[in-house]
Amino acid sequence: MASNNTGQTLLALLTGAAIGAGIGILYAPEKGSKTRNKLNKEAKKTQKKLNKQFKETSKNLSDKAQKARYSFDQKLNDTLSTASHKADDILVAMEEKLEALRKQNAKLQADSTLDEAKATAKKVVS
Repeated sequence: MASNNTGQTLLALLTGAAIGAGIGILYAPEKGSKTRNKLNKEAKKTQKKLNKQFKETSKNLSDKAQKARYSFDQKLNDTLSTASHKADDILVAMEEKLEALRKQNAKLQADSTLDEAKATAKKVVS
């Protein structure tokens, strides 16, 4: 929106300068050389105003772009940090589950070995 207002301001400034110059030429009570000098001075003033407005607008846009980039970088870092913490939580949970499965497997193997030993003992006793 600000750039739209700036564009309208610049257009109004240029239009006003052109109308003023035209009226000045038509109603000038002075010699042509004096009128040309006045027009030249007014054109230079208008050019300075436009340059100043352009510089201000460029600076404002540059500042806004830098703020937007900083905000984006912060949000990206926050997102990556959150994702990293969640990944760590998932890895810890998976490691805990794996350890539980290892213990369960070891118990099953021990039970299986015990059952085989009992079966062998029964065969020997019989």
